Amino acid sequence: MNYTVEEGRTFVYELGHPLDLLQGVEKVICPPFTMLLAIAAILEGTSIGMGAQNMHWEEKGAFTGEVSAKMVAEYCKYVIIGHSERRAFFGETDETVRWKVSASEKAGLTPIVCVGETLAEYERKETSDVITRQVEEGLRGFDPTFLKTIVVAYEPIWAIGTGRASTAENANRVIQAVIRPSIAKLYDEVIAQSIRVLYGGSVTAGNAAELFTQPDIDGALVGGASLKVDEFVNIALAAVPPS
Repeated sequence: MNYTVEEGRTFVYELGHPLDLLQGVEKVICPPFTMLLAIAAILEGTSIGMGAQNMHWEEKGAFTGEVSAKMVAEYCKYVIIGHSERRAFFGETDETVRWKVSASEKAGLTPIVCVGETLAEYERKETSDVITRQVEEGLRGFDPTFLKTIVVAYEPIWAIGTGRASTAENANRVIQAVIRPSIAKLYDEVIAQSIRVLYGGSVTAGNAAELFTQPDIDGALVGGASLKVDEFVNIALAAVPPS
């Protein structure tokens, strides 16, 4: 929840040119709802995609203050679903995540589905149980063709905005040993390996390259660092495959 529309325009004008020049990596900006129209106009014709930070699972109705998948799809290709802050502060559950993923499928959106454990769960060594439950409850029952197109983001909640990023090796281990096997259990190994899995949690230009060298980390869901033009561009640059 940052920036007015005018501040957002200024930011994206500054960010857009250097980010647009980067080839070989997919770049997506997810601004607040109030900015979608304005930012979509700026990004039109560029290589930068756009996503929303949330949406409601119903197509329409008496849900004052909510935004539907169809409304989001007017401007966006992507939508973030089940972010840890939505789970912590706004009552998001594994069940509502599944409903929103279903709504995104119907609207032609690509969901970025977030999973991750709290500090207490991490310290109790419950990471595997928590994330397995989140994946199995949030992603069960979908068409396999659609599942191949989704994005999963592993965001250990204890690392978000704390400066205490998970080590690259630990993040990769969770993705490799928990997230992909959970998807394979629901569907099959081919789908589990084809889904892109991002890491989110105190990602910076300083640790991005190390994260991206891990075989099961396919990109980053960037939080605070995405509000700094140079920092975000350098994170994206670290994801560009060597020529």
